[in-house]
Amino acid sequence: MPVTRLLFLMLLIVAPAIGQNCPPCGVANEVSSEIDSIPIFAPAAAYGVSVPETPVPQKVIDKKFVAVMGALGGAESLRFTTRKLVLDREFAAGAPWVTGVPSNQGAIAKYAGLYAAELLVAYELKKPHSWLPGDKLIRKLWWAYPAAMAGIHIKNGVGNIRTPAPSACPATECQSQ
Repeated sequence: MPVTRLLFLMLLIVAPAIGQNCPPCGVANEVSSEIDSIPIFAPAAAYGVSVPETPVPQKVIDKKFVAVMGALGGAESLRFTTRKLVLDREFAAGAPWVTGVPSNQGAIAKYAGLYAAELLVAYELKKPHSWLPGDKLIRKLWWAYPAAMAGIHIKNGVGNIRTPAPSACPATECQSQ
């Protein structure tokens, strides 16, 4: 079917050029006059040829995607920052369970890699896949994982903010005295 359409379109383009070079004869003049009456650059719809529709590309990164992934990034940075502050405060207070504070560069690299993986998974979930059964349902629920993880990170961040300062005497040592 597509080959037939292509051949017909090629005939429409080539036929006027052939008709102009034809020597004057009875049959050729009739064909030439019919071909000359057809405009060369007429739309395909004028000839009754249906052109297949071009697929509309799905826009994956839109305002909703940016908002949801931005909220997830903000929640992760809240959790990361508050946990770092808790560790700094406990280490400075001499808490025996904190032997050292991790470096900023290592932690940032690790958490940036995790966020990039979450971003890629959300992008792939939102992108249409013709081979995936139930693709429409998955594309509608792409936001569920980032939203759930944002809630968890916010809860952990608030828990870190509410962490009390370490006492001068750890609980096990104070109880023994």
